[in-house]
Amino acid sequence: MEINRLTPISMQGQVNMEENQAKKTVGESQQAFSNSLKTAIEQLNDMQITSDKKTNALANGEIDDLHDVMITSQKASVALQTGVQVQNKVITAYNEIMRMQV
Repeated sequence: MEINRLTPISMQGQVNMEENQAKKTVGESQQAFSNSLKTAIEQLNDMQITSDKKTNALANGEIDDLHDVMITSQKASVALQTGVQVQNKVITAYNEIMRMQV
């Protein structure tokens, strides 16, 4: 009877990530980062547009469900606040890197 060693799922993901990172070039990494940032901004924009549409529909009397409009509005608000905080952290990190002496 053979007993295989179990590794946690988080460890398996880490090993796979390290293998993928070793195979990527700098350009590929930059493109992947750019794509993920673009996707996040598009999702944030979609949330804002959906919130605006539902708010306008409520104001025009087309929607009676106030709860749904408020939940959508709050989700969009929280997502925007998170996006602004991430932007602030990225700018702070960039400034710190630029101040570093080589």
